[in-house]
Amino acid sequence: MNDTVLVLDCMNIFIRCYAANPKMSSHGYHVGGTVGFLKTLRGVCNKFSPTKIIAVWEGGGSSRRRSIYPGYKKGKKPKRMNRFYGDDIPDTEKNKNYQIATLISLLKNLPVCQVYVGDCECDDVIGYLCKYTLRDENKVIVSSDQDYYQLLNDKTKIYRLGKKEVVEAKDVLPLTGVSAENYCLAKCLVGDSSDNIEGIKGAGFKSVAKRFPFLASSEEATIMEVFNDASANIDKKIKLYREIVDNFDVVKRNWRLIYLDTSNLSANQMNQINYIVDTFEPSKNKITLMRELIKIGVQSLDVEALLLSMIYVK
Repeated sequence: MNDTVLVLDCMNIFIRCYAANPKMSSHGYHVGGTVGFLKTLRGVCNKFSPTKIIAVWEGGGSSRRRSIYPGYKKGKKPKRMNRFYGDDIPDTEKNKNYQIATLISLLKNLPVCQVYVGDCECDDVIGYLCKYTLRDENKVIVSSDQDYYQLLNDKTKIYRLGKKEVVEAKDVLPLTGVSAENYCLAKCLVGDSSDNIEGIKGAGFKSVAKRFPFLASSEEATIMEVFNDASANIDKKIKLYREIVDNFDVVKRNWRLIYLDTSNLSANQMNQINYIVDTFEPSKNKITLMRELIKIGVQSLDVEALLLSMIYVK
């Protein structure tokens, strides 16, 4: 069996469970996000038999990105709340925070290394883990966030919960028209409406792949290669080339926002990530876990099955 590290995009997983799972505790509280997360964790552990689990939490957003572009994530729609109960939960934000805090506490009784680094985004931490801390290890990122396509390689895969499918580097080309190596570059042209990142007018993955066919190569291209190619073809009656040349500052800005590496992390933040991972000692506290679940009014979760799914974690 090959060693495999599960890297969990915690908020991505939690919000999905929170919005979809109607579970209520015996005390009358909505606990679908917490219970759904633990059941999801059991499922992915059974599927991939990990030897290490790293759960990454959001760090409150990135001040570095906001300094690059004040409009970053501005006007972003709030996380979708649970829709099962309507007015039965008067303060869904309070309930959500309660469930997250509860989940963090419960995970401390499992062999799950939880990583939280302030003033940065989960994406940055996962990018750093995959490229540096866990560079030589087989990794599966559990998330529906397509930004992670840029991290795919022979050591890194993504498991998309919604479609219950594994995405590998080779899958990105048929999905987007560009290779995994050039996905980030293409997205800098296309933009990202979910984060309020404006792209180049007329740029979509289909048009970018058509006008810049070298982005289908496994060789990583640069934004200057795109600029030079657009400049060389600017006299053609294709608006995209002119738009890129005239708005190249937008492309450069988007690269700084979208590229996952060390550029949006400080040395102290990188040291924190390494310290948390390097000093973590996995443990399984079955009795404490069961007591905490009973305390919050959850008695139906199969703790034995959850622990058994992590049998190879060391």
